[in-house]
Amino acid sequence: MVLNNLGIAQLLVVGLGNLPFPQTRHSVGHLIIDALAAKYGIPMISDRSLGGITGRSKVSFDDKLIDLTLFKPKPLMNITGPAVAAAFRKTVRSPNGMVIIHDSLSHKPKFVSVKFGGSANGHNGIRSVISALGGEMGFPRLRIGIGRDGGDAAEYVLSKLPHEEKLYWNEEGLDVVCRELKKIALKLPEI
Repeated sequence: MVLNNLGIAQLLVVGLGNLPFPQTRHSVGHLIIDALAAKYGIPMISDRSLGGITGRSKVSFDDKLIDLTLFKPKPLMNITGPAVAAAFRKTVRSPNGMVIIHDSLSHKPKFVSVKFGGSANGHNGIRSVISALGGEMGFPRLRIGIGRDGGDAAEYVLSKLPHEEKLYWNEEGLDVVCRELKKIALKLPEI
């Protein structure tokens, strides 16, 4: 693949989740970050200054070189904002250069919905990020459908992600995520 010589665009991809509750519906953002790291061969390390686990590499989407940073915040979902804000300020500093991947009860399982800006729609992790960044900034979000049952929402999101959904987000679902990230990345300015 031929890369251009005009510069490099920066993209920060944040997966929301709860480290103490891996492989749960609520931590599907973390699972997808791990799958992206494996796909692109990006080693992930703990970074105390950011409050999370991060990795960085140059990747290409079509002929555009992207400086890609992956980030999994360590704080629990509802207080994840300061860690995400630290990663944002250290890497991209432009709202359209940061993509947040998070679970969505409002979408059926194995479904990706792209949203640009707007309210948190009741998602406490997104609410925390918006607050830490000083208000709505228009960053893109990939809402990952986890569905909903008729019971308690808190119990449901902390239940284990079904095996077939784990496989999906590591295979064809990952391809869907990558296509959406590519669309976002191709619109980014080069530095």
